[in-house]
Amino acid sequence: MVSPRGRPRARPTDMTTPGPLLPPYSVVVGVLLHLVVYLVAVLYSYAEQLFLKKDDNKIKKQDAPALCDLHCCKDGPIRNGLIGQKSPSINPERLKDFGEEDYLNGDVKTWEMKIVSRNEELNRDALSRIPQSSSRTSLSSCNKLIRFEDISAAAFKIQCGVQKTPCMYSRLSKQYGMDIYLKKEFLQYTGSVKERGVLYLLTSLPQDQQRKGVIVASDSNFSMAVAYHASELRIPVFVIMSTSMSPARVKMCREYGAMVISYGTTAKDSQTHARRLAQENGYLYLEEEDSAVYLSGLGTVGLEVYEQVPKLDAVIFPAGGHCGLLAGSAAALKHLNPHISVIGVESENFPVLQQSLKAGHPIEDQACSNHHFYGDVSGLCFGSNSLQLTGKLVDKVVAVREEDILISMLRLLEYERATVDAEGAIGLAALVAGKLPELKGKRVAIVVCSGNLELHLLQQCIARALTLDNRVCRFSLVLSDCPGDISKLLEILAREEARVLDIRQERMFVTSELFTVEVTCTVETRDKIHAAQLRNALLERYPTAAWTER
Repeated sequence: MVSPRGRPRARPTDMTTPGPLLPPYSVVVGVLLHLVVYLVAVLYSYAEQLFLKKDDNKIKKQDAPALCDLHCCKDGPIRNGLIGQKSPSINPERLKDFGEEDYLNGDVKTWEMKIVSRNEELNRDALSRIPQSSSRTSLSSCNKLIRFEDISAAAFKIQCGVQKTPCMYSRLSKQYGMDIYLKKEFLQYTGSVKERGVLYLLTSLPQDQQRKGVIVASDSNFSMAVAYHASELRIPVFVIMSTSMSPARVKMCREYGAMVISYGTTAKDSQTHARRLAQENGYLYLEEEDSAVYLSGLGTVGLEVYEQVPKLDAVIFPAGGHCGLLAGSAAALKHLNPHISVIGVESENFPVLQQSLKAGHPIEDQACSNHHFYGDVSGLCFGSNSLQLTGKLVDKVVAVREEDILISMLRLLEYERATVDAEGAIGLAALVAGKLPELKGKRVAIVVCSGNLELHLLQQCIARALTLDNRVCRFSLVLSDCPGDISKLLEILAREEARVLDIRQERMFVTSELFTVEVTCTVETRDKIHAAQLRNALLERYPTAAWTER
């Protein structure tokens, strides 16, 4: 249709200003997602490189471990040995042909620790004292006396392999009138101070000998320490025991990681067999000798005692034939403070050290006991080095009775909750026996060096010690076999506060009058005074009462 005005009108133009050109919302989200993915990928790559570097460092450390890594943790307390590691078993049939390639498979590593200054020369001297060829089957003693530097180097090298045992104030101090500190070396992993000398000895062996292995022939504390520390150091270790040895000892030695072989009926048979195996297979036959290396390790006890107890007046050590602990520790203590008295204690039944000092040389024909109660206390004097150091540095050597040793074991069990053997208790026995009156009012340290006592011996020792200490008494008397007589006896015991442990009646084999009964009572008393009071009360009521003497 045509407009009445003749021409069509034009559409009005939109005069509004156009807005900004924004991308769509989906595009923005996509870009952000790509950015996040990129950042995650970068972070993951960086983290992966960081962990790979850490793993490489761990592998390098495992390839060359230090001796301390075998025995101590960086962030935890000192521990003996590796956790969860067990040395591989050894086939007994292949004992003679045992060698590095067959069994070790290149898995044994040895370590050397370098000490600067004078101790560097010390380590060279120590290594020179160890046999370099397998033809030599034992450690020969060195005629050179140890120095303080030797002991310092030993303390540094074994510090992570053995426990630094406490030296604690004892409740026995008031009873004996002096300040007593007990150095509890029986808390070592194998229950003996011998670990110190053994560990230093094993770590000083040449690498070739460490790979070949070592062999010992006894069930002593020394052998137990060799079995444990050689296994921890991955050194093949063999222990030859006679068939008469305690099964508990054999089991313990095997649990430490040693290859235990039973041979012969006597200790001499097992030693001969061990020497033959060492010569045939290249093992190093180890026995407890007074080499400078071994004495230096034992002497670290003196260093620790001096450090732990200030203002010491005296230190008491076990002695006997195996006086390496006494000699080595005396060298350390006298160097640090010449005024400290060093005292050794041995058994009256086996005065090996006193006789050797008197003769000027080790006594070899001294009769010794093979009973496990005495342990190394009754051993022969095994070398001139220890004897020379003892004669030069030790102030006094005393001897104690077997009864004093038993009572000392009882005191340590009651007051310190410490179960020790004769070697561990003999130091306190000198105070129990009153052999050292000059130490009254002074500060004294006693080394309790061993706690390896078999259970059946422990029971016998405690029962005997209670009798010796007048804590268990026995008496017998004759009563008329009438109702009420036994009850009257029990009333007397109750009034005197004696505890009845056992009561027996004998009617058939009585040599007294007819219709009588012989009563035997075992009672527990507090002490010697209480036992005397009970005895007087019984004799007052029953004049024919017979007191069983110890």
